[in-house]
Order: sequence, then structure tokens, then C-alpha cells
Amino acid sequence: MNETEQRLLGLLQQLGSTDQASLLAFAEFLCSRQPASAAKNPAQPLTIPEPEPVVRPPVESVVAGLKRLARTYPMLDKSEMLSATSDIVATHIMKGTEPAVVIDQLEGIFREHYERLRSDAGE
Repeated sequence: MNETEQRLLGLLQQLGSTDQASLLAFAEFLCSRQPASAAKNPAQPLTIPEPEPVVRPPVESVVAGLKRLARTYPMLDKSEMLSATSDIVATHIMKGTEPAVVIDQLEGIFREHYERLRSDAGE
């Protein structure tokens, strides 16, 4: 058993049964987010899928744009983009920026995160 496993086991033993169940559920959740091949063979590089383009309608709200981008880039962890996207949306709400301009900015953020993901995966 390596140091991380020992530490995790020690922490698990300090928790009550309800918290142990929560920790186990969280660990299972984390494992479920990984492709099956990565969980079995972590040395094998991940293949990042191509975006699934969804046609941008001529008129689109910012919220609809975010939903479309989430469908286009399902492989991205949206929580990693939360700060940047929420800042842009807040500025849109506070200053009344045109939705098309905001959506263009959001598309740039999604595209940048996708390229970074591919780069990190060695693609």
C-alpha cells in the first residue's frame, strides 16, 4: 500500500459510518467520470473526442448559447470555466452587452479550454 492509500485509509477510519458512506460515494463518482480505459490503464493516453458542433441560431440568448456550447463540448469540465464564464455573463447582465458579443466571447473560452485539454492529453 502506497503513502496515499495509507493516508486515505487512515482518514476513512476516523470517520463515522455516514461520512464513510459519503466518502465512498464521492470516490465512486470520481471514478465514474473517467473513461473505463483510463481507470484500468492510467499509463494509456486519453483520446479527447472532437467537439459535437450544434448550429448557432441567428438569434440566441446567452443562456441558450451556454447550453449549446455545453452540448458542443461535453468533454470539458464546466466547473473549470465557471469563473471566466460567470464574469462574462455578469458583465452582460450589468452592462447590457449584446448577446451575440457575449456568446462570441463564451465560444472563445470553450474553444480555449478544449485546446488546452487536447494539449494536456498530448494531442
